[in-house]
Amino acid sequence: MVLLYIIFACLIVQIVYTAWFFVCQLKNPEVSNNQVSNWGSVSIIICAKNEGINLAKYLPVVLSQVYDGAYEVIVVNDGSNDDTGQVLKILKSACDNLTEVIISSYERRNLKGKKYALSKGVAIAKYDWLLLIDADCMPASESWLRQMVAPLANGKEIVAGYGGYNEGAGLLNAFTRWETVHTFIQYSAYAGAGHPYMAVGRNMACTKEVFLKARQSKIWNEVPSGDDDLLVSICGTGDNMAVVAAPSAFTWSDAKDNWKDWIAQKQRHLSTGKYYKWPVQLMLGAYGLSHALMWIGLIALLLTPFWPVALCLLGLRSAVVSVLWLHYAGKLKEKSRVYLFPLFDIGWMLYNFAFLPYITWKNKKTWT
Repeated sequence: MVLLYIIFACLIVQIVYTAWFFVCQLKNPEVSNNQVSNWGSVSIIICAKNEGINLAKYLPVVLSQVYDGAYEVIVVNDGSNDDTGQVLKILKSACDNLTEVIISSYERRNLKGKKYALSKGVAIAKYDWLLLIDADCMPASESWLRQMVAPLANGKEIVAGYGGYNEGAGLLNAFTRWETVHTFIQYSAYAGAGHPYMAVGRNMACTKEVFLKARQSKIWNEVPSGDDDLLVSICGTGDNMAVVAAPSAFTWSDAKDNWKDWIAQKQRHLSTGKYYKWPVQLMLGAYGLSHALMWIGLIALLLTPFWPVALCLLGLRSAVVSVLWLHYAGKLKEKSRVYLFPLFDIGWMLYNFAFLPYITWKNKKTWT
């Protein structure tokens, strides 16, 4: 009976948390381009290390954005030894708004990993609005730039967008897309509730003033990546951050296609969580802990005479999760293989246990 009470309590926490997702999402209204009267100038910054193939494929789309104001594109070539330089030379000959910043592999650095390259790009940026995207990302439309900076025109200082992954074969791809949807639901809901804590660097915007403020923080250089999460955690408030979920403002990239590279990527991403503000850490921890206890308890209960109760609770949980995922899968253009998404709810428990050292105390030491 004690086990049953624990499961029921955790289930209530999870259902309340799920309902909270929906309510807080409503506090993230989209800014229509028709509401913007003064389009500011924008510096789009891309940090690239051995990204020649991706730059040749995706950079022309970034350079051909339809925008009412001026914009420049800055590519920071961070010690590449592939054809990144040659690709940029060709594109620069046709685009007068493209600038390359070259960092030698022997250059002495005062910041870790990607943060050094990003700082070099910001240092030469001509404009006060910054839009960040990764070299391997494709903007969903020619209005991506307009959609992402519209909140800045309305007084916001940080804008978080959605960075999705292209559909591919295999379980890893499906789980990666599920986890990306789950992460977006969380950080957009927290932003709507006035507790922003993260964004994704492959699709976010901010003012130069906010970036410089974040860089002055003592935690900025603790990890080689995490510039996106740390910027939001340091500078984000309930009033100065917006979330853009318009499909035309998405970016798309290829997910890791093998477990080794995916594990290294997640170790890097999750290393930043320990630097979130304490209230956010406690809320995220309570959510993860109640989730794990619920599934462990349900599995244990199936081995007892109370197994019919366990099945009923399992059905209730699955129904709630299915409603959530079906709603957001449609909103985020992730309907493919959505039938697997409720099953990944269990996998997320194993995911948290596997990466617990990086969530709580370890740091990934390298950017790539």
